[in-house]
Amino acid sequence: MDVHSMELPVSALPARLPPALPQEKLALLSRLTEGLDRDALHWTAGYFAGLAAQTIREPGSGQPAPAEAADGAPATIVFGSQTGNAKRQAEALARRIEDAGLPVRLLRADAYPLRELSAERLLYVVVSTQGDGDPPDDARAFIEHLNGRRAPRLPQLRYAVLGLGDSSYPRFCAIGTLIDERLAALGAERLLARGEADVDVESVAGPWNEQALARAREALKPAPALATVTPLRGGAASPAPSSVTRERPFAAPLLANQRIVGRDSAKDIRHIELSLEGSGLDYQPGDALGVWPTQPAALVDAVIDALGADREQPVTLAGETLPLAGWLSGRRELTRLTRPFVTAHAGRAGHAALDAALAPDGADRLRALLESHQVVDLLRAFPARWDAGDLVAALRPLAPRLYSIASSRAAVGEEVHLTVAVVGYEAFGTPHVGSASRFLADRGEAGTVPVFVEANDRFRLPADPARDIVMIGPGTGVAPFRAFLQERIETGATGRNWLFFGNPHFRSEFLYQAEWQQAHRDGRLHRIDLAFSRDQPEKVYVQHALRRRGRDLYDWIENGGHLYVCGDAARMARDVEAALVEIAITHGGHGRESAAEWLHTLAAQRRYSRDVY
Repeated sequence: MDVHSMELPVSALPARLPPALPQEKLALLSRLTEGLDRDALHWTAGYFAGLAAQTIREPGSGQPAPAEAADGAPATIVFGSQTGNAKRQAEALARRIEDAGLPVRLLRADAYPLRELSAERLLYVVVSTQGDGDPPDDARAFIEHLNGRRAPRLPQLRYAVLGLGDSSYPRFCAIGTLIDERLAALGAERLLARGEADVDVESVAGPWNEQALARAREALKPAPALATVTPLRGGAASPAPSSVTRERPFAAPLLANQRIVGRDSAKDIRHIELSLEGSGLDYQPGDALGVWPTQPAALVDAVIDALGADREQPVTLAGETLPLAGWLSGRRELTRLTRPFVTAHAGRAGHAALDAALAPDGADRLRALLESHQVVDLLRAFPARWDAGDLVAALRPLAPRLYSIASSRAAVGEEVHLTVAVVGYEAFGTPHVGSASRFLADRGEAGTVPVFVEANDRFRLPADPARDIVMIGPGTGVAPFRAFLQERIETGATGRNWLFFGNPHFRSEFLYQAEWQQAHRDGRLHRIDLAFSRDQPEKVYVQHALRRRGRDLYDWIENGGHLYVCGDAARMARDVEAALVEIAITHGGHGRESAAEWLHTLAAQRRYSRDVY
């Protein structure tokens, strides 16, 4: 197999100071705080301070009074978020409840103490669905607990669920549905109908939050002047000083747009550099950059031609009037087909194939349709009459695309770098493109890109710079690890760095090859393993490289290393996870069930983190 490896020796880790707590307590505290960001650590400090205050007020009680006592019980908001949308909505709801003078606590799902569920009185769950029915990584343990035999009966609980998803997948908001139905099955009382928000989140989340606040006003007593436990906000991010937001992006000047694959590669992968000077934006390694694209002019024209419409026809929606071409160019999604639009079009087209895909037993047909067709393909294959205004209203609003940031501020200053695979292919006899990647690839030197920063608290370097890290990032999944290594070099981190990278061909598709090799020569990248799938008769992927290095990999992890995975969620991430389980079985003496639990424990400790899409 064509699996390459390079390694350099590393000095031993520095000796640690003697602990201020007994060793067993220190170990528990270390596990509790592993991977927490600054705001979560502040919340934890406040929580323990509150418990200490309770103990002082109630001498001899042995245990502090539970925070969930009936009088003064807070509303608990638990969120599970993959890209930040659910987190943002949960924070907004928490602020509104707090501003109303009501007690509230906000917790990321993986920070929620599951033992407290049986004593909750008012619970709001805000959760996203990843892809076609997968939970966000930070909600896995919460969902497993709910679905497991240890889940308690919950007759005292009143709850509501806001699900976020993407209707271009058949199992839209599947995780929100699962949690909502499971809580009801455990005897809890549903306060609100489940919210199901598409990528235009606010249109559903805004009214849902209004109703959630009204129910909280009815259910809760005003917060006392002196809270017994710091109620807010575990896992919430501090407000950024910049005025740039998702809704008010910064026009970032383009500094570089470089193709970084060989001429004979079938791929088009770009290294993009943008200036953030004057924006006030800041980011950390692991964060994403949101990009607001404009649809390709050829695609807009194709849709209008398929409709037989006038591109200058004025269309008014929600009090705003634009020409049809303006709506399609910058306001509506054209490259991703959604179930609601297919349903609306089927009602006009009257075609048996569409009706079959939307039937209860048509999930596989619908999935194939959504994956293979863009809007223009549907209009051409199944002609139907559309009024321009009705079409604009039926199409999903255009959403920004998120790209893992490929640079460290410590290394590049007022810049941000991206690694972008430009989507382009032939289908149904015509060229097809990806809206955002094509938009970026076509930017000239004088161009600008509307951007904002999306923080990703789940994907952070270890707080302890002496910890080893293992980075698994095939293809453009290597982007955040370029940022990780830059940061580790600039900050003088003493932990070892190990990269697993793969792509079809070594000669033409070894992304950032010169940088990795220089870092290896300098002793900054201590190991690198490569898997090029098409350079030999048998296909070789990063999971094969992981298995080949399984003994050393298991040792790195067992000695405190952190493990990171970035890239395709549907195939690569699942194959990598299966390989990690096999490594634990082979080199750790685990059974299959305990190997899976080992991996779950690493995730709970924030030592196994994924940025998958």
